[in-house]
Amino acid sequence: MNATILLVDDNVTNLKLAADVLMLDGHAIVKALDANEALSLLETFRPDLILMDLAMPGMDGLALTRLLKAEARFRDVPIVALTASAMKGDDHKALAAGCDGYITKPIDTRTFGSTVATFLRPDRGEP
Repeated sequence: MNATILLVDDNVTNLKLAADVLMLDGHAIVKALDANEALSLLETFRPDLILMDLAMPGMDGLALTRLLKAEARFRDVPIVALTASAMKGDDHKALAAGCDGYITKPIDTRTFGSTVATFLRPDRGEP
């Protein structure tokens, strides 16, 4: 399934790597370097999936996730935390904020595309 994915990450290298891998799988990628840029972009489109870095300057990914999940327009858009912050309990914080999943960085370029694809399946979340 080819999808439009919003990738939010303040690290340009991580942003490019993740985008390149996903574009090879045929996805359209929209990039944002921070929460404000993401919010601006989201005024004009609704992605199929949002990959969200948690540790960003200004509004962090957890706050942005809570904000988006509070809006009816984005409530059913899967948001997956994409973060280098892999401390014990961080996955629980991400899920509590409304994230639908959690992927740690650095990403494994061999499995990243298939991992992301699991969040794009129409039947995701069903038993």
